[in-house]
Amino acid sequence: MNSVISAERKKDLLDFCRKLGINFNDLKLLDLAFHHRSFSNENYSGRLMNNERLEFLGDSVLGMATATFLYEDMVENPEGDLSRIKSVVVSEKSLAPIARNIGINRMLVLGKGEEMSGGRDKDAILADCVEAIIGAYYLDSGFDAAEDLVLSLIVPEIRRVQQNKGEKDYKTLLQEFFQKAEKTCPVYELVKKTGPDHDRTFWVKVRLNTREFGPCSGKSKKAAEQNAAKLAWEELNSPNFEF
Repeated sequence: MNSVISAERKKDLLDFCRKLGINFNDLKLLDLAFHHRSFSNENYSGRLMNNERLEFLGDSVLGMATATFLYEDMVENPEGDLSRIKSVVVSEKSLAPIARNIGINRMLVLGKGEEMSGGRDKDAILADCVEAIIGAYYLDSGFDAAEDLVLSLIVPEIRRVQQNKGEKDYKTLLQEFFQKAEKTCPVYELVKKTGPDHDRTFWVKVRLNTREFGPCSGKSKKAAEQNAAKLAWEELNSPNFEF
């Protein structure tokens, strides 16, 4: 970015780096990582003065660093186990709490509309910013430094999942996987409800293009959707599955 960083903003950026144990040579690059497109749309007439390109880059660095760690850490596990854990720990559901923990929500630069709609606490914006910071650090200091940053953030999440302490959100996993693979979202359909009002059982199926999975049951619609997503996710990751 060409704008001059104010003394107050520079102090905030340096404090952020110090808490993470990192050092940026170019603070403008780090500052850009916090700029959401809503701000550039309102202030730069839609010019690329936001963190989306850094997010694109950081996503790849995050994936590579996480995959390498899992490959070296879980030498007795098959590819399916590595893929499952990687999908969980690099997901929006895992990255958003990390973002809040390291103070990204306080550092975001948002447009007025996004600010008023609660954008500072939206999981998608927070997770994207984590990736943008990783991308910025990669450009600023190289892959080894960026990898160290990734592992400092992600390894605790990996350990939680390995110890079965991480909650597996199969709907999120399925949506993120399917969006990347097919550029569309899973569709959930409530098939039926059984039982009395005080003890309902819900039956839901999920459709991925022309393939349907389920129906699966649950004591709430949300639980039934999770079970249907789990069924689809496990079949998607089976060795012989094809769309």
